[in-house]
Amino acid sequence: MLSACDLADRLAQDAEAVCRHYLSAGRRAGNYWLVGDVGNTEGRSLYVHLTGPRAGRWADAATGQFGDLLDLVRESCRLVDFRDVAEEARHFLSLPQPEPISSRRSDASDAAPVERPAAERARRLLRMTQPLAGTLADGYLRERAILRASIHAALRFHPSCYYRDLATGLTSSYPALVAAVTDHAGAITGVHRTYLATGLDPGGVGKAKVDDPRRALGRLLGNGVRFGFPVDEPVPVMAAGEGLETMLSLVAIMSGMPTVAAMTANHLAAFRFPPGCLRIYIAADADAAGRRGIEGLSRRAQERGILPLVLSPELGDFNEDLRWLGPDRLTASLRAQLVPEDAIAFLPA
Repeated sequence: MLSACDLADRLAQDAEAVCRHYLSAGRRAGNYWLVGDVGNTEGRSLYVHLTGPRAGRWADAATGQFGDLLDLVRESCRLVDFRDVAEEARHFLSLPQPEPISSRRSDASDAAPVERPAAERARRLLRMTQPLAGTLADGYLRERAILRASIHAALRFHPSCYYRDLATGLTSSYPALVAAVTDHAGAITGVHRTYLATGLDPGGVGKAKVDDPRRALGRLLGNGVRFGFPVDEPVPVMAAGEGLETMLSLVAIMSGMPTVAAMTANHLAAFRFPPGCLRIYIAADADAAGRRGIEGLSRRAQERGILPLVLSPELGDFNEDLRWLGPDRLTASLRAQLVPEDAIAFLPA
């Protein structure tokens, strides 16, 4: 029976065929296959090497995920047990199937993450940033009605952050809002960057005019950008969601509730629950990937005896609610959705 390394090598011999099968929403661009993410959404942030010594290796610039084609099969098919991943790869390669063997399943999303060099690069980048207050990034968030972002230690500013276009290979630099990604013990595992325009958009400070102005680096899986989390203490009630601005909008109203931005739907589904968690509020995102993230996290929460409750915005997302409906209307909407004791504990009177 072929080993994992052998299977990955066999898949890499025809990397484009693998991509066309599992990432059909993407397209070839030079020596790369470009697609939105491992969930096969349209976009350009995930790239797969199709030729050369790195054939089959891939990375998602938006999430920090990377791996070989076996990892891609696992993620795109949402598999957990390696036996199932190998079976899917053998089926694709039309290889004989091994005899069934008993194997105890484990929840890979809860496994302790392995330290990667990217995590150290993320920590080094974070050391090069400066406090948020009064910077372009602070102004960017203020334009989005997030007025007190500078109180959060997880948010920083980089005046000239490196950026590489994945299709052309050209490099440049832009100012960036940098957010620290941490695990439940408070250790920094990665960073998320929002690249900003150096001038003003008609509506104020905007994102840089690049194909993918949001990128991540390091170990995001199971972790996130955290606000109000006690370190190594039980967290009985918390909120989780995808986007940074969405979750900061909730933090602006529910300032005392521990809140995490997982950055993508896939990472939301794999978020590792903190010790003592009893209830988790999940901020809704209306697109298909967002629904999958909510379903995945809800299912895992229920398996662990944690009550998942979905919070829904009135408009497209909670930042739109905050900006266009105002904090009072958003507070009233959340009050109607929270458990009464949480509404008393976390919402303004």
